[in-house]
Amino acid sequence: MRALITGITGQDGSYLADLLLEKGYEVFGMVRRASTESFERIEHIRDRINFVQADLLDQLSLINIIEESKPDEIYNLAAQSFVPTSWNQPVLTGEFNALGVTKILEGIRLLNKKIKFYQASSSEMFGKLQEVPQTEKTPLYPRSPYGVAKVYGHWITINYRESYDLFACSGILFNHESPRRGLEFVTKKITDGVARIKLGLADGLALGNLDAERDWGFAGDYVRAMWLMLQQDRPKDFVISTGQTHSVKQFVETAFGYVNLDFKDYVTTDPRFVRPAEVDQLLGDSSKAKKELGWEPTVDFKRLVEMMVDYDLEKLREEKK
Repeated sequence: MRALITGITGQDGSYLADLLLEKGYEVFGMVRRASTESFERIEHIRDRINFVQADLLDQLSLINIIEESKPDEIYNLAAQSFVPTSWNQPVLTGEFNALGVTKILEGIRLLNKKIKFYQASSSEMFGKLQEVPQTEKTPLYPRSPYGVAKVYGHWITINYRESYDLFACSGILFNHESPRRGLEFVTKKITDGVARIKLGLADGLALGNLDAERDWGFAGDYVRAMWLMLQQDRPKDFVISTGQTHSVKQFVETAFGYVNLDFKDYVTTDPRFVRPAEVDQLLGDSSKAKKELGWEPTVDFKRLVEMMVDYDLEKLREEKK
């Protein structure tokens, strides 16, 4: 089997590449020539990946890499993936997260309709909640340019599936973290901050809204769900989540408590980090994935936070040496 992963240097792309290589796939990873992103997350498997250069903004480059890699499966994980940035760069976010999806689907339609396609949809599409918990049938009400663009990517995938009989499906993934998470995300900002404070490299941590609630899982579990979706007889969309919600404050408490510190002594709130339109609570119902894919998360919230803190402590200790 041959798979093409866009966004292979990101958190999800790196875990998915690990999984597919374990399963004997030949893995092709799309990278941008001008990309400033490092290969740190995939350094351990870099020599086992075939890198192909293209850009979601460039239709012809996408057609070229599909022709070159001849994949059985395409996983579209590339995106402008940081919600706060989408307010500063709404047009670019739309070009990557909405039109970029269309360009890949057009490539599949033109070159080989038998390619199976996975689109990374997001729980941010639910935004202003219409019901709790959220399922595959919950109405979408995005609250950021990121969420709006993801809704387009989600529906264009459905449209191409129904219009051209493509095996195209979306995973509506709720928040998923890992030691490989980027520093711009609040979870990594917290665990990195905790590690720095514990090691005497910092004396405080400024955060935004501590009351926001999210359904947090482990990225390594979630990429397994992506793969399972493309192994089914028919393409369907699935919510992937843990079914448990925790506040940012609980994440902070757990992280600081793990290293025997009281977060109240170190954490302050800063209005600069509060979103223009907040998503107050996200809580997913993955019953369909459990029933039809046989998928369940294996890492709970506490373990996830501890894994991230351990990783950041070790990394900073190495840097100090």
